[in-house]
Amino acid sequence: MIKNFEPRLYQQTILATAAEKNTLVVLPTGMGKTNIFLMLTAQRLKHYPNSKVLFIGPTRPLIEQYMNVFKNHFEIDERDIAVFTGMVSPEKRSELWKTSRIIFSTPQGLENDIISKSINLEDVCLLGVDEAHRAVGDYAYVFVAKQFMKLSRFPRIIALTASPGSDMEKIQEVCKNLFIEDIEVRTDDDPDVKPYIQEMQIEWANVELPKVFTDIKRLLALFLTERFEKLKKIGILKRADVKYVSKSDLLQLQAELRSRISQGEKDFVVWNAISMLAEVMKIHHALELLETQGIVSLQKYFEKLVSESRISKTKAIKSIMNDSNFRLAMSKARILHEEKVEHPKLIELQNIIEKEVSANKDAKIIVFNQYRDNAVDIAEKLNRIENVTAKIFVGQQKKNETGLSQKEQKHLLDDFKNGLLNVLVATSIGEEGLDIPKVDLVVFYEPIPSAIRSIQRRGRTGRQDKGRVIILMAKGTRDEAYKWVAHHKEKKMYRNLTNLRKKLNLSLHERKELPIARFAENKTKIFADYREKGSGVIKELAESNVTVNLEKLNYADYVVSSRCGIEAKTVEDFVDSIIDGRLLEQIKNLKNNFERPIIVIEGTQDIYGVRNVHHNSILGMMATIAVSYGVPIIQTKNFKETAALLQIIAKREQEEIGRDFSLHADRKPATLKEQQEYVVSSLPGMGLSLAKPLLKKFKTIKNIVNASEKELQEVEKIGPAKAKQIKDVVEKEYKES
Repeated sequence: MIKNFEPRLYQQTILATAAEKNTLVVLPTGMGKTNIFLMLTAQRLKHYPNSKVLFIGPTRPLIEQYMNVFKNHFEIDERDIAVFTGMVSPEKRSELWKTSRIIFSTPQGLENDIISKSINLEDVCLLGVDEAHRAVGDYAYVFVAKQFMKLSRFPRIIALTASPGSDMEKIQEVCKNLFIEDIEVRTDDDPDVKPYIQEMQIEWANVELPKVFTDIKRLLALFLTERFEKLKKIGILKRADVKYVSKSDLLQLQAELRSRISQGEKDFVVWNAISMLAEVMKIHHALELLETQGIVSLQKYFEKLVSESRISKTKAIKSIMNDSNFRLAMSKARILHEEKVEHPKLIELQNIIEKEVSANKDAKIIVFNQYRDNAVDIAEKLNRIENVTAKIFVGQQKKNETGLSQKEQKHLLDDFKNGLLNVLVATSIGEEGLDIPKVDLVVFYEPIPSAIRSIQRRGRTGRQDKGRVIILMAKGTRDEAYKWVAHHKEKKMYRNLTNLRKKLNLSLHERKELPIARFAENKTKIFADYREKGSGVIKELAESNVTVNLEKLNYADYVVSSRCGIEAKTVEDFVDSIIDGRLLEQIKNLKNNFERPIIVIEGTQDIYGVRNVHHNSILGMMATIAVSYGVPIIQTKNFKETAALLQIIAKREQEEIGRDFSLHADRKPATLKEQQEYVVSSLPGMGLSLAKPLLKKFKTIKNIVNASEKELQEVEKIGPAKAKQIKDVVEKEYKES
């Protein structure tokens, strides 16, 4: 099944492991991870000829790269290959799934398809996971892998990455989430890989911060020292030396204080410390921009803070603006901005690019920069150099008039590959997996304190020929610290992988024979608002084999029967919706559209302590909901308990009135048949499951309305109580009160 490709020895060795066990493959960038997946696909499809292969990657450009490799090296009809992204409608994905054998997909849309049961993983014999280091927390990879292992009849996972991270706990989490049974690691120094590694020349370009920069730095540092001393004085900061408090220390301290508040602590000292830490984090960021980026980025950030201070009542922002050191720093930065003073790294970068392009007008260069605002400024300055055409390569999110759709990203990469531009100024979106042949030079505008990102950045060059990397570093700044952090993390990563493989000895994930959860018509069905997908409830319901239909619901978060709609809120959202006035309107809509409305409040926080709202206001609203509107309120501890409650309510409702129901409040019928079913299903205790047999027996709605209680009872599942309810609705006089 493979053509135009000769596998290397290390690829064959890794394939032998991956064919037998779920395997994490850690391989230097450009060493052919795609080809290992290609070979494993051929092996699996040969063993299971009627099955499918699924490959997931974080972005559209990445999965399209894999698809193009398959088109060039795999003997298969192109009609058997499909690409799933957010650009493809759910209906189209469902059709393509039925006819395709190899599917390349981003994980988020696929997650929805699995939840709504519009695709079936039962016949998938191989799941490939690119950039596998992302399989942590709530990232969609985790859910897809879990469902695949649960549903597939012939499960096998191959996970691919150049760098899974340096933290042992994170590596173990990746392995656990992807059901990894073995790890195959290769480094540049391994004898079977070394012959294929292109020479990589890494240079450090050191610059000195000018005095005008260090003056601003001193003022911002004074601000931080004053706040640290205050935090130490009130007993929040325990460190003896307050000059060296890292960002990670600050984040940990913030989390601890917020945890104390969430547990009901109302100490003014804690609230004051949280506000002070918010100030510190903002100035910490300003210092980083000054030291590592430049005046343009710093000035934009200062302007943002000034704008916030005019509209925000937040104590932290007001305190920053009233600080004399900060105001003087802001004044000096404004003067430097007006005088167009550039960071010495930007001056050095322009010299590097000019020299490179002068020596080779066909050179391809990628400049990596941490911040989008600075990337825009860099591109603008580089475009002033003769024979340089630079464009920024950023993510989809719109920010300060920048942002590229996946289609625009692909178009830009094609232009770069084809020589229509010679400098790509990329943020983190350009770090992962982009296969751009013959990049002559990669420039780091700043060192990155991450093993993963440093390896990914370097991996953009030296793929087919020798590569060059230049890393810009401002001496005496956090650039120097980040350089050594990344270096040590990378060493630690390979050490941890080696140790983990020894510990593993194939036992990290013990395969359990899981029963295949096949599709069934009699499953409990729940309609859920698509905006609830991030809550955890949806995935928990899918785990429990509930059929979840994601829709846009207007008057409830969940609909479990034709008569029961449920509004679910976290404790914080419940109180927030009292403050902003949303809650009463939502309750009215819920009551008006459902015969049996329910409110669920999720969370263990003290409902009277999450916001500054008098407890009588909250009690009064609860009394209004329960008494005036007659809507029951149920509290759950977490999303798992909420999901269990929804499932129980849905099961009871659907056992009583049937699973075949429509969304009265949210989806209007189109055809005459649907309109007739819609009207009849709205009668008490009906739903579609009873509307259809009623219409089948009586032919018209008029005949149903005119039928006697005895005649109605001739229809199966309509007893005396339901028949009486129907007659009461159609015959009793309407009263406004």
